[in-house]
Amino acid sequence: MRDETLFIADLHLTIERPEVTKKFIKLLTGRAKQAKALYILGDLFDTWIGDDDFSPPIKSVKKHLKALTTQGTPVFYLHGNRDFLIGQRFSEETGVTLLDEYSVIDLYGTPTLLTHGDLLCTDDLAYQAFRLKSHSLAWQANVLSKPLILRILYARWYRLRSFLHKRKKSQDIMDVNQATVVNIMQQYQTTRLIHGHTHRPAVHELTINNLSGQRFVLAEWTKDSASALAWTTSGYTQEII
Repeated sequence: MRDETLFIADLHLTIERPEVTKKFIKLLTGRAKQAKALYILGDLFDTWIGDDDFSPPIKSVKKHLKALTTQGTPVFYLHGNRDFLIGQRFSEETGVTLLDEYSVIDLYGTPTLLTHGDLLCTDDLAYQAFRLKSHSLAWQANVLSKPLILRILYARWYRLRSFLHKRKKSQDIMDVNQATVVNIMQQYQTTRLIHGHTHRPAVHELTINNLSGQRFVLAEWTKDSASALAWTTSGYTQEII
């Protein structure tokens, strides 16, 4: 019986991190085959320059995602800040359902809000300004119209720039804003939130409209550590992959 729902985020798959790709494929070919659903909450890939890119490990990941959805496990994907250009072609080729940036699901009787997490980091004004620009249809159409080789070079430059910018920012700026978290949960009328992005795995207790609430932060995957938030009718566990 399929009873387990799995949540993961921030794998940042790239050719330079083959160990992480192997862990992900292990999940897809093993435990996920018996799951009720698999939710990937953003940044599956370290960069995404268009659905026409087939550089490693994209082809292999697509193949295993398609095999998983074909055999009966629904997979849902919510864009991250690194792979927000994943589009409909990717969805069709893998069978993965793309979700809105804020999505509410019924998780064993409790409305649960899902998001990547970057929208909650409202203290990072520079990033939020870039996010607003880069999510416009005009900006994306312009980027995707460029030849693939130029997009590959741009992605490498962007990764370097992002790394250098992060070194200059305080850790608090790159974490979620607590008032934003409460406001969003009130807006979507939920007392449970699951997200990634910050790479600060934890379970936070909070109060939403005088009700007890929880915020679950998913862990980043590395060559040494990979985990999933596993939920059943009995509750949740943090599982090592």
